[in-house]
Amino acid sequence: MDTTPYTFKKHHGFQAVGIKWEGTFAEAEAGGIRAVQEEVQRRLLEIKHVTDPHTLLGLSYHTDKDRFTHYAVVEVEQAEQVPESMTSVTVPEREYLTYSHPKGDSVQQSYGNLFAWMERNGYRHDQRDLTHFEKYPMSQDPYTTKPEFTILIPVTAESDAGNG
Repeated sequence: MDTTPYTFKKHHGFQAVGIKWEGTFAEAEAGGIRAVQEEVQRRLLEIKHVTDPHTLLGLSYHTDKDRFTHYAVVEVEQAEQVPESMTSVTVPEREYLTYSHPKGDSVQQSYGNLFAWMERNGYRHDQRDLTHFEKYPMSQDPYTTKPEFTILIPVTAESDAGNG
């Protein structure tokens, strides 16, 4: 019986609207992303065609070893009439390894365990587009020190690595 806490999910491609943040991992740790998440929560009603107003998405694109781009967004049916100071982004369909990070657990340990499991089980991190994304309850305080959220890592099987 398989008791792994990880599941695979093919996630449809989608459009999203929200706020772009760029910076270092240290700046993110200091709260830079949390401020952007809070602004999206506050301005949610300005965004048209939201498909799930109860879920805030965090899309991460690692641009080099010290910096990355993060989008605090909501999924939309179509990205039109994007509010001032917001942007739209398209996420392609991918296969994801998912994990529900429980409130109170170490975020760093959750990610470490996920990547270790991937390596042990013959999966490769597919970083063609985004590095990973997270799904948060919209009602969650972005400044909580004990968040709960779902982690989604794009993956391919090692045997598929040259086919994508």
